[in-house]
This record gives sequence, C-alpha cells and structure tokens, in this order.
Amino acid sequence: MALHLRSSSSLKSTFLNILSLRQNLGFGSRSHVTRHIRQNLPHDPPLRGSQNPIRGFCNTMAEQETLSSFGQHEDASNHQVMDFPGGKVAFTPEIRFISESDKQRVPCYRVLDDNGQLITNSQFVQVSEEVAVKIYSDMVTLQIMDNIFYEAQRQGRLSFYATAIGEEAINIASAAALTPQDVIFPQYREPGVLLWRGFTLQEFANQCFGNKSDYGKGRQMPVHYGSNKLNYFTVSATIATQLPNAVGAAYSLKMDRKDACAVTYFGDGGTSEGDFHAALNFAAVMEAPVLFICRNNGWAISTPTSDQFRSDGVVVKGRAYGIRSIRVDGNDALAMYSAVHTAREMAIREQRPILIEALTYRVGHHSTSDDSTRYRSADEIEWWNKARNPLSRFRTWIESNGWWSDEAESDLRSRIKKEMLEVLRVAEKTEKPNLKNMFSDVYDVPPSNLREQELLVRQTINSHPQDYPSDVPL
Repeated sequence: MALHLRSSSSLKSTFLNILSLRQNLGFGSRSHVTRHIRQNLPHDPPLRGSQNPIRGFCNTMAEQETLSSFGQHEDASNHQVMDFPGGKVAFTPEIRFISESDKQRVPCYRVLDDNGQLITNSQFVQVSEEVAVKIYSDMVTLQIMDNIFYEAQRQGRLSFYATAIGEEAINIASAAALTPQDVIFPQYREPGVLLWRGFTLQEFANQCFGNKSDYGKGRQMPVHYGSNKLNYFTVSATIATQLPNAVGAAYSLKMDRKDACAVTYFGDGGTSEGDFHAALNFAAVMEAPVLFICRNNGWAISTPTSDQFRSDGVVVKGRAYGIRSIRVDGNDALAMYSAVHTAREMAIREQRPILIEALTYRVGHHSTSDDSTRYRSADEIEWWNKARNPLSRFRTWIESNGWWSDEAESDLRSRIKKEMLEVLRVAEKTEKPNLKNMFSDVYDVPPSNLREQELLVRQTINSHPQDYPSDVPL
C-alpha cells in the first residue's frame, strides 16, 4: 500500500481511516501505521517543527512515544538518524558503497625481527627464563618428532603422517600462553599444544601406530590425537567441524562461571567452510569466551589463499561478525605468546570471542599423501625455511639473554632423537587392540545390525586369513 499525501488534512483523514482498519491490514499498533505512512511520503523538502504534519498530528493524538522502534528522529545537526537494533544509523543523501577493502592491509603484530632481534618499542608480555627455554625446547622436540615420524611413514611403518614443520611457534607459544583448564579443539596440525601440556613422546607414538596403548584403541588414523586428561578434544579429519563445538564449550564455561576459555585452531582453508561463519556468528551473539586461532599458512593443500577469498586475509572477517581480531606474525614465538596471553585474559574478563590470524608458512608437505612441489616452487619453500624459520629466530633471542648455548642445543637434540627412536621401537612392537574394539564404546547394548557386522567380519577373516594382519587379536 502506497500513500502519496500532499497536505496535513488529507494525511489526518487517511491516518484515522487506517487506524480503524489496522487489524484487517495486519498491523499490530498505531506506531506501525505511522512508520508505514512516513516511509511513503513524497520527497518534498522536509518541514520542521509545527509545520511538519506527521509530527503535529501525532502530538494531537498524544503519540508522545517513539513512533516505532525503527522510527526516524532528527539529531542536533538536523540530520535524520534511525533507531535500529544495534544502535542509531545516520542517513546520507549520497549513494555510497562500502569499499571491498581498505587502502592499507591490516598490519601484522610482531616483536622479533627476522634476525631474532627485539624490535624497538615493541609491546610484549614478559616471559621468564624457564618459560622461554621450555618454549624453545618443545619447538625443537616437535620438529624432531615430525621428522622421525615422517621418515617412519616413508619406510612403510606408518600409514599416514602430517607434520607441523614451519608452524612450531604457533603450536608451542600459543599453548604456553594458556592454562591447563582451557579446553582445546584442534585441527590436525597442533600436536605441539599436547606436547606442551605433557603428552609424552610414547603417547604420540602409540597413537600413530594404533596399538593397544592408544587411547583411541586404534580406531583413528595417525596424528588424530586426543586426551581427556589434558582437555584436548580428539582431532576430527573433517574441516572446521570443531569450531561450532568450541563455541558451545565456551558458552558452557561461561554459564558455569569458570576461569577458563575454549580455544580452537584451524587453517586458512577452514575459513571457506560454512562452520567457520556459523561459529563466529554464534560466538559473537552468545558472547562466548573462545579464541579462534587461524594458522594462515597460505595453502589449503594445493589451493592458495588467492583462490579462497578476496578479503584481506582472515583477520577482517572477525569484524564482520562483531568480533575483536588481531593479525600476528605466526613465526614469531614471542609475538604469538603475547597475543594469545592478552587475548585469553580479554576473552575471560570481558566474556567475548577473539579471532587471531597467525601468518605463517607450511614448510612441509600437507601430509604424506601430498607432494607440494607440484604446486609451489622448492625455492619458495627453502626461502621460508631459512629466512623466516621460527626456531632459529627464537633461539637467537634466548641466546642474547644468556639462556641458551650451543652445548645446550647439542644435548637437547641428541637426547630427543634417542628418545624418539626408542618410543618408535616400543610402539611398533606393542600388541594391536582386539578386533572387538571396532564395535564397542558406542552402545551400552550393541544393536542387532552391529552384532551382524561383527559376525560377518570374523567369518570373512576366517575365510581369508592371508588378507588380514596377523598381529590383530581376534
């Protein structure tokens, strides 16, 4: 229904007619009718004060309240604004589109330069010698563990593996900034968080070999770790499904008034999934204390970020959902520690989500199923490994503080390599889980179809024993 009114008398007459018919028209109140009339007035020069027929008539009708929750008002500068959920919105006579991007990209927070030197006037959270040395030691341990497991897979001793080479600082430094009470929802490239929390090299090996000491009882593929004891939810291979789960856990922590937050990790490829957007909106609306830590390493397997989105990376996506965000140099351990430490305090104190985009580079292949030299140059990989190496950068800084030495480096690497070879030997020789574990831990009483499946498997193994591993107890 469109109303084109030229005088206050015609307006008054029509207004009264509509008021008497508002129930038939489906309007719930006089304010809805008023708003509808105002939106359809001709675009003549606006009248002010008592000359305004809408305002004058409403005054005579004792409509002193706001015309509607979406009504228009004039501010002190005579520019109209609209009360709309979320705050007042100013009007403009210009056809003005929001730019697709700012002229300058969002800056990246860092503390150490590429040579490991402290940047002048940099702001960062102080770390003790003990914490700094543990951060570095765990980064070295993670690197050695990755190299040995990777080689074991190439030797045919493991079915699959994915390294975190090049992303050690994101793993370890972020974990150092959290507390054991914070709940972790990982992707599959954050074993360093578990390492920091006390997951042993033997526990890593048990999971990768899927033996009877594996907490998942051999039902998950390698690198899909989990630990109830360490508040680390089991890795799921499906991309980004952990993000909404993290928000739900964060909201639970909020309702229980816990001094903790949920933390979820994901890659740049995860932001192309619907779960990423649903999770950010969910977290913002519910004001959940959750940290979204994105490892933007430039590649979603073989897909570069330029083929994933046109925005300025991931950090700007937070603002669209009303989430405070920061971009961090993911290869700077000190910057990662400071950003996550600050974000955690903010999330818990203010009960809000925080998005952290950590810029880094995946030096290793996506997994042992991938050959990354087919879609990126070896020179590019080598440059990142040398010029932006997170380990050498942080080592320079702790050495400059007198906290590390060549002797300490040699002792650490020798000890970890020796321990890794031993846990590999033990895990490989440990008995596999019993076949019955394939069908347990889901139902209290297994349903008939599941019992039939188990019977069929056992019959097939008995008929073709040569096609099944002999080290799996039946």
